[in-house]
Amino acid sequence: MAKALKPADLRVKTIDELKTLLVDLRREQFNLRFQRATGQNEGVSRVGVIRRDIARIKTVMVELNKNAVGATASTSKS
Repeated sequence: MAKALKPADLRVKTIDELKTLLVDLRREQFNLRFQRATGQNEGVSRVGVIRRDIARIKTVMVELNKNAVGATASTSKS
């Protein structure tokens, strides 16, 4: 993953795909923390990109959950 993720690309994914992507990014973030701690800091700017990507994924997941809850609430009122 060389580039930052775009919100429009994330919104077309399913919740399961987003969860998988989130786990992969957190694993990469963990590895970069270890590299920094041991002095092998290769991708300095990558840390910030991953942090923002994680935030984007969490935001999209919340949006999808709100939309799902709103859709079920509106159908149950009818």
